[in-house]
Amino acid sequence: MVSSMVTAGAVMGVIGVLFSIGLFYAARAFHVEEDERVELLTNMLPGANCGACGFSGCSGLAQALAAGRAQPTQCSVANSEQLAKIAEFLGVEAGPVERQVARVMCGGTSAKATQLAGYVGLEDCRAAHLIASGPKGCTYGCLGLGTCVQECPFDAMVLGPDGLPVVDESVCTGCGICVQVCPRGIMQLVSPEAPLTVRCVSPMAGKQVRAVCQAGCIACKICERVCDQDAIHVIDNLARVNEELCNGCGACVEKCPTHCLELTDGQVRVLEAV
Repeated sequence: MVSSMVTAGAVMGVIGVLFSIGLFYAARAFHVEEDERVELLTNMLPGANCGACGFSGCSGLAQALAAGRAQPTQCSVANSEQLAKIAEFLGVEAGPVERQVARVMCGGTSAKATQLAGYVGLEDCRAAHLIASGPKGCTYGCLGLGTCVQECPFDAMVLGPDGLPVVDESVCTGCGICVQVCPRGIMQLVSPEAPLTVRCVSPMAGKQVRAVCQAGCIACKICERVCDQDAIHVIDNLARVNEELCNGCGACVEKCPTHCLELTDGQVRVLEAV
């Protein structure tokens, strides 16, 4: 009995030693050298972990930067000083940084846009969009459930009292997450210096737009006729602005019958404290 126990213990010990040796050599064979720069780069990045760069957070981008698979400017959250520091560390050029902010390309407030039905369900624009394209008369208009606001990792947006999201451009990093989650294409990234915004994305004919929204572009082309800079044209029933030609004179804004054109004068929009 005792000898059997001793034998079993010895066998188990030998097996344990063999397994330990096997694991030791396997660890050496499959060992991957870690780039020491990854941790340093991770600490240089803002730490937002928003994923807007296309990688799994800041550590994922740091690994890609160290491997030469990404550029510093892929981080839209980092400021110019941080990007310059990262580029210097990597020995590369940071390149020009063109800041972008999110803007709401819809003026169909709850007072101006027709509601065809009430919506009862998950408070998510993507869910509402799946049900007969949502309760709003305009199938291109903002659904107003605030999915973009909920998903913004920087608290740069609020849902306004008129049913449309409002962006604080002084906080917005241009990460594009709100653009990705909006099922209507209402959220778009633009230069904060863009002088003119067309607050409509509907390609419907003017008569159809009028039937469902008082604030949509009706393709009347008045904006074209009054623009001395030839900076705005109606294409596919929607006014489109050439920012390189637009001087922000406001003539088109003044004459637009539905007020879907908004002059921004390149001013960063800041939300007032609530």
